[in-house]
Amino acid sequence: MLQYVPILGELLDKLIPDADAKQKAKANLQELALSQEGDKLQGRFAVITAEAQSDHWVVASWRPITMLTFVGIVANNYILAPYIQLFFSVNVTLELPPHLWELLKIGLGGYVVGRTVEKTMKTYKQGK
Repeated sequence: MLQYVPILGELLDKLIPDADAKQKAKANLQELALSQEGDKLQGRFAVITAEAQSDHWVVASWRPITMLTFVGIVANNYILAPYIQLFFSVNVTLELPPHLWELLKIGLGGYVVGRTVEKTMKTYKQGK
């Protein structure tokens, strides 16, 4: 929704002649967009928190395993492979498509948030 606010703002400029009403409508539009974004983030946060707190190892560990796999590919391509190629003239890099870099960024962010929440909840529960 946030990406449409500028377009809808221009539309409001054309449709509403009164300056005060126009500003009020734009403020309401911005508030609605931010509220929806907040709801999306809270939903994602709830999923990540539930995964991190799960008792089942697969559910709780799939993000870290995925991230470690990506880290292994990056370490291979940028640390190990150059040295292997230098000494053995063999290409051992693993192709990582651009959309997987985006997934890595999103997943890492979710993992960091999930782990932070998990640790915070443990500390909070110990304090009670």
